[in-house]
Amino acid sequence: MPKKRPFSRDVMLPTAAVVLLVALLVGGVLFLSTNRVDALATERQMKLASLVLDQAMTSTAHDQEASTYWDDAVVNVTAPNPDLDWLDNNLGIWFHTYYGHDEAYILNARNMPIYAMRAGRRTQPDDFARVSTQAQRMVGGLRELMRSGWDDAVAPGSQTPGMIDVGIVNGHPAIISVKPILSETGAVPQRQGAEFLHVSIRYLDGNLLQEMEREYWFSGAQFRWRPAEDAGYVSHAIRTRSGQVIGYFCWRPFTPGAEVATTMLLVLGAGLALIAMLAGWLLLRIRRSTLELQASEAQAQHLAFHDALTGLPNRALFNDRLDIALGRARRGEEVALLLLDLDRFKHVNDTLGHQAGDALIREFSGRLAQLLREHDTVARLGGDEFGIVLSGIDSDWNVASLCERILDAVRKPFDVVGSEVYVGVSIGVAMAPADGTERGDLLRKADIALYRAKGEGRDCYRIFTRDMDESVRMRGSIEEDLRSALATGKGLYVAYQPQVAGRRIVGVEALIRWQHPERGLITPEQFIGVAEETGLIGRLGEWVLEQACLASLLWPKIYVAVNLSAVQFRAADFADRVLAIVRETGAVPQHIQLEITEGVLLGEDAMVIDALRKLRAAGLKIALDDFGTGYSSLRYLRRFEVDKIKIDRSFVKHLGHAADSAAIVSAVVNLGHAMGLTVTAEGVETDDQRRFLAKAGCNEMQGFFFSQALSEGDVAKLLKSRGGPRGKIKAAA
Repeated sequence: MPKKRPFSRDVMLPTAAVVLLVALLVGGVLFLSTNRVDALATERQMKLASLVLDQAMTSTAHDQEASTYWDDAVVNVTAPNPDLDWLDNNLGIWFHTYYGHDEAYILNARNMPIYAMRAGRRTQPDDFARVSTQAQRMVGGLRELMRSGWDDAVAPGSQTPGMIDVGIVNGHPAIISVKPILSETGAVPQRQGAEFLHVSIRYLDGNLLQEMEREYWFSGAQFRWRPAEDAGYVSHAIRTRSGQVIGYFCWRPFTPGAEVATTMLLVLGAGLALIAMLAGWLLLRIRRSTLELQASEAQAQHLAFHDALTGLPNRALFNDRLDIALGRARRGEEVALLLLDLDRFKHVNDTLGHQAGDALIREFSGRLAQLLREHDTVARLGGDEFGIVLSGIDSDWNVASLCERILDAVRKPFDVVGSEVYVGVSIGVAMAPADGTERGDLLRKADIALYRAKGEGRDCYRIFTRDMDESVRMRGSIEEDLRSALATGKGLYVAYQPQVAGRRIVGVEALIRWQHPERGLITPEQFIGVAEETGLIGRLGEWVLEQACLASLLWPKIYVAVNLSAVQFRAADFADRVLAIVRETGAVPQHIQLEITEGVLLGEDAMVIDALRKLRAAGLKIALDDFGTGYSSLRYLRRFEVDKIKIDRSFVKHLGHAADSAAIVSAVVNLGHAMGLTVTAEGVETDDQRRFLAKAGCNEMQGFFFSQALSEGDVAKLLKSRGGPRGKIKAAA
């Protein structure tokens, strides 16, 4: 007999070598990945810094237009004795308190200063001399432009011409913006080229740096005259329009790769030490156990690998055969994995008993077996779950064809315990090697496809695609983070968008916002659906309602509107919980407006009807949101007795572009008025849309034309202001 080679040399040494090699490979990949990730992160922050600075310049000019493109502004600055208090509140100090501008000046037709503001205080006009060197070039350029005609010189998104650049102002890097003060309507005569000018200064090393650090995560943000030379900092040059560098924006770059690498190296070191100890122990145990397992394996194999009810392979044997098939898939052979789940099986069990359920499982198994080839595997994985492994697939068409045959076979009635039963089946499919060659990964992807089939109506099949995987991962992550946010109260907040009648604010709509610590702002479209599916919508909706009720106490002259989900109405005590929140916060019911979609009304559920009647009886107003996008049934409006309908933004958006949109909007307004309802239009973004809706008789409007969603504090400021920017809206009387 040949001499046996030592176990340590044949097994243990190669194992140790493999472990060491893997460690070296992992370490090398980790090092390269870390450097690459950090480089990409820094590059993106560089681009973001440039974008933020550009946006700051654009927003400075837009801020000025709020008050410089205004008849009242022309009248007041050209008055023989200008009212300095009026200039403070509209063209000077107001720009500091509302927009954060650091300096503001008004120049007359001879470019002489008549007003000056610095750091939120009115100062002597002669202070303009501090910035005249930087500003005169832009002032002269704008004068020349105004004299020659400026109709074609207005930048996209702006309403008036202007000059803007960066420069050094009194030792500060700053944005310098010059805008003419013009009549919005043309009713106030102005001599061309002799318009008064508004000069606004915003320091780049002031609150803008704080905003960049707070809102865009530029850690340690600071301005320097020279590029950063100390380790851990990067620099972004700030250039004038002519390309001259005036300084550098410096910050500590975000290095996710280095942070992850530090943690990974600690884990890797501990893992290698543990593996080294376990490997020796396991190898010795394996040597002793191998002979013992071989002796008992044959006896227990059949009992361990087959389902007692159907005689089909069970999950263990299924996994074994799937592993074998995946081995062939790694060599290029096409393999398909199908996961099947009977639809309405629980209903059969509940109505006819478990004996009928067992009979259904046996007959279903028989039908499946008849549709498969001899070398294919069908297994019962548990309950009403089955799995199929198909090897030697010629094309995706073969799999789709089999799925269709399975669906057809299951749609035929089943004869169980003397009753004819109809069920369906949902099928999820994953392909190897295209979708992976590891069992766990392939099972997970087939399960994702099965979940998609169930979610899209059941009694169908779906073949896995990559977008399904990303969708499931993202939704799972959002669910976990949303639970944490609700538990800690961190990241969630409510913004309020004004609703306007004429030029008067009559209400605000409470809009949930989520500032994620890692992903940034997550839109409601991304997490509301997850909240509805996972049962979190009840807690989330009640939290928003509570915040809205508390806010309504601050603004007693306007109402606060709150959106409700159709899922919330499934709770039997929904109306009582809403009224309890209103009562506990001390809110006035008549100041709270609940917005529902047409989906809430579908089916005319008695519980929904009772809840709405109870809420209206308590004084709360009901608005039908997104009207026109669903069934828009007159029966719903009459039976559910709503107080308001809101025209969906999709119709408002196409006003002036699609003839049917104008007709639909007019019809909805007439319908609402005929039924005694208030009509509100959402998504108003242009003055043309506003004029059309006003002419059509729309009672209220809402959209970016008037205001974006604001914080509670900004709403309070707006309600206290004398007309707001450009006088588009003003506080309620």
